[in-house]
Amino acid sequence: MNSDPNSWAHDLSQLYAETWRRLIRGVDDRHAPARHPTLATVNSEGKPQARTVVLRAADQRSATLDIHTDSQSKKVTDLTITPYAALHIWDPSAHLQMRLEAEVNVLTGDEAEQIWEKVPEVSRLSYGISPPPGEPIPTALDYLKNADPASFAVLRLELSCIDALHLGQNHRRARFSRGDNWSGTWVAP
Repeated sequence: MNSDPNSWAHDLSQLYAETWRRLIRGVDDRHAPARHPTLATVNSEGKPQARTVVLRAADQRSATLDIHTDSQSKKVTDLTITPYAALHIWDPSAHLQMRLEAEVNVLTGDEAEQIWEKVPEVSRLSYGISPPPGEPIPTALDYLKNADPASFAVLRLELSCIDALHLGQNHRRARFSRGDNWSGTWVAP
């Protein structure tokens, strides 16, 4: 009998599969840690910017993740200049830290139309804020929320690297990259 509840962390292929299992779970389970990862980008001045986002799609076959945002947000401008980002997820129940590196494509207009059609009505109000997100306003509630498909953007993250760190009795860390067809390698934790 195996007393280690995280025995998947002992094998590269199982660790990779568990990482994707948790990412995919984050799309549909509001309580899953991967539901609200931290997205890090750099702004036009080269300064780091980090914010919590909502994971909306995860596709292991294409190694892509989707995040929805307002196309007027500063992160879209930042990603237009520097189309790279990192995601950070801490899953306390698994003692697992996931750091993901990606090239980001910003989908808008016709490219995002089919995805917009699946966004629930109440959620659509998050896309079309006036004034645009991050702009100064006189008081805390001086903004309007109008669902506007022209303000809807999908950040499609094409993963290039997954760094998985399991903090167990013996820490284990692995890096998986698109360049080695996700076969992975152990690295010092």
